[in-house]
Amino acid sequence: MVRVALRGVRAHLVRFCLSVLAVALGVAFVAGTFALRTMLGSTFTDIVATTTLGDAYVQGADPAGGTGGPDRISPDVRNPVPLTLVDELEAVDGVAAVLPDVQGPLVLVGADGTAVQSTQAPSFGFAYDPRDRAVDVVAGRAPEGSDEIAVESATLRASGLAIGDATRVVVGGEVRPVRVVGEVGLGSALAGATVVFLDAATAQAAFAPDGTVATISVLAKVGLTEQELVDRIAPVAAASTVPAEAVTGDEVRERATANILTVLGFITTFLLVFAGISLFVGGFIIANTFSMWVRQRTRELALLRAVGASPLQVFSSIVLQAAIVGVVGAALGVAGGLGLVVVLRTVLGRFGMQLTGRVPLDGFTLVVSVLVGTLVSVLAAAVPARRAALVPPVEALRDEVSLPERSLVRRATVGVVLVVLGVGAVVLALLDPTADHAGALLGFGAGGVVLGVLAASPVLARGFLRVASLPIAGWRPVGPLARGNVTRNPRRTANTAGALMVGMALVGAAAVIAATTQASTSAIVTQEATTDYILRGAAQGTVPAQAVADVRALPGVRAADTFSTAGVLVGGSTFAITGIDPTAVGRSIRTEVVDGEFPGALAAGQVAVQRTTMDDEDWSLGQELTLVGSSGAETVTIGAVIDSPAFGVPFVVSQTVLDALFSVDEQRLTTVFVTAADGADVGALRGKLTATVRPYVVVSVMDSEEFVSDLAAQVDRVLVILYALLGLSVVIAVLGIVNTLALSVIERTREIGLLRAVGLGRLQLGTTITLESVLTAVFGTAVGLVMGVALAATLPTVFADVGLRTLAIPWASIGLMLALAVVVGVVAALWPAVRAARLPVLDAVSTE
Repeated sequence: MVRVALRGVRAHLVRFCLSVLAVALGVAFVAGTFALRTMLGSTFTDIVATTTLGDAYVQGADPAGGTGGPDRISPDVRNPVPLTLVDELEAVDGVAAVLPDVQGPLVLVGADGTAVQSTQAPSFGFAYDPRDRAVDVVAGRAPEGSDEIAVESATLRASGLAIGDATRVVVGGEVRPVRVVGEVGLGSALAGATVVFLDAATAQAAFAPDGTVATISVLAKVGLTEQELVDRIAPVAAASTVPAEAVTGDEVRERATANILTVLGFITTFLLVFAGISLFVGGFIIANTFSMWVRQRTRELALLRAVGASPLQVFSSIVLQAAIVGVVGAALGVAGGLGLVVVLRTVLGRFGMQLTGRVPLDGFTLVVSVLVGTLVSVLAAAVPARRAALVPPVEALRDEVSLPERSLVRRATVGVVLVVLGVGAVVLALLDPTADHAGALLGFGAGGVVLGVLAASPVLARGFLRVASLPIAGWRPVGPLARGNVTRNPRRTANTAGALMVGMALVGAAAVIAATTQASTSAIVTQEATTDYILRGAAQGTVPAQAVADVRALPGVRAADTFSTAGVLVGGSTFAITGIDPTAVGRSIRTEVVDGEFPGALAAGQVAVQRTTMDDEDWSLGQELTLVGSSGAETVTIGAVIDSPAFGVPFVVSQTVLDALFSVDEQRLTTVFVTAADGADVGALRGKLTATVRPYVVVSVMDSEEFVSDLAAQVDRVLVILYALLGLSVVIAVLGIVNTLALSVIERTREIGLLRAVGLGRLQLGTTITLESVLTAVFGTAVGLVMGVALAATLPTVFADVGLRTLAIPWASIGLMLALAVVVGVVAALWPAVRAARLPVLDAVSTE
């Protein structure tokens, strides 16, 4: 039977190639995902390995909050240690050098007068120390004064600057004129980070004004191991006035690498979800292909049974062909995935994000990719293979051989049950959207609805296509022919459209999510922001403090209210916290108060907590919390419960409390709301604001509409990636239509020859096949969009707490997608239509 399987592949090479292509596209995503993760991992671990070269490190012994922490994580951020330890550590026997970690945010102005910034990578300033093993001055010299800088090699190229050029940097909210005096190499790709070196005194004044740093690196003399060095400096760390400890360099590097791999694990999971979708869609094509193949070869399979082949042998021959499809497709997919990573690395490099030069292919990626491709192919072919194995040998004696079609009642019943169960789960989630399990219920419900519709799609197809084909019913003879061909076998039509159905359901849901996110953002700004203008930082979202002072000094400005954020430690976890002036509430921003006094609680030194955080943590009004920051700890009372998407963080305190927890340099000043004075010319004020912040390079002046547009653009940039990933599933679905039409032409060769013989022209035949393709594509698109839009429309109810509060359905985009379905149908039909039109009439008529 192996020989039979191989001959079947050779005899039907076109079908084989199309199926292989479907598998290859899905596997390429899987292989590319693993390879990309490995490349990203090696890039960042190389950064750690080449920049973290200390033999030992002195760090804080107690956990502490960090700048710009997320809503709730457990970060490895500790209290800072004093610079006074440097002299004490240098006096320890066996210590070669002590390098305090003096660094902080810095913005470099490039040759074009704008901030140097690639992708979303950070921009840092470091203190230059000639003893640092990671630093190598490759050209020029080291900076020696506050007006000199040295620039890392990749940053220098991205900036367009050269040694000797004059430029500016923004450090600590102050714009400083500087001259580039040197180029520094760090020995590894920095993934687009902007790195500038200052002389030690300037860096310490800018980044460590309070005399503390995050860590202190210690280098050992030759012959001393890391552990021996730690044993010698540990007493100095333990005797510090603040909690401090000594750890080996290997421990620090391992911890940093583990944190990186944890983050990359999330990215891998995200990408693998879409890889799974692609393979799922590809499975439709393979299953449809083998179903048609079995139907076309029924007589041949019956002859095999008649000459002694057992059902198991017939089954095995078809499964073997599917396995060949899977293995070949997986091999091509692995190659394609690596090619995608090479292209992606080149594209990211052009945008300034330099990744490691190695494109990895390890045994794990290869084995997983081949297994996935093979299993998907075999499973997709299993059902048609079973049908083929049960063909009675007596069928070989008949002139007309066909497999009996099963009733659609059972399939429709299963579909209806799944849809009912799915809708029920969705309704339960909508009835209690604040429950912990609401999101899970919605997910299970959506899955049930999609699977149910796919199961019942043959019944839906028959009714839908009869209505959809009415506009072409009078276009004789091609209209009735196309209508009859797609409704004659609704199971095949539904399976063909199923791939497109899944892809379009996801695209439709993504479109609703995008529109809802933008509408919700607009509503938040409209309802909660009462300011005239908004200042936003272009580089890492920061606004220099000096720029705020300059704006406040402008005539016509009533107030410039700042919103500074940091990550505060509460009960072992870090929460984002915002500090504001209590008087800003009602002047620049308004919010819904659920309980307590707001902003009175802020004025009294208390904390306001978001309602969702209160529910998640089971806190109550009046409860005391201990907030731990890098500068100390504060015990505060929960004085208000708010429901404010505009703040977007769990905790809100007065700026005074935030200053007690973090130094100014450790706070991230993200947004400034500027309110005009009574009677001031608001239009003229904008010109003054623009002129005032222009020297700071990184600050933009926006009104409310522009602010909303800027936030919407950020959403669009994220969704572009999402649409690109979903586009792959649509491409695979188009291949499915091409595949099915091509096989349909083969299956109907005799019918086509008879039609041509009685006068049907080539153009009419091609038009018939094109209309079949368009009807199939419109069915898949329409049903998919209805599912996607309907399910996505429930998100604002269930996920209102994360900001999705205003439902918006992009009808124009949905109409465009339906129009695109017609285009997809025409494109998919081109090759099968041409192939059918070129069939020799006499040969086609004589085909058995």
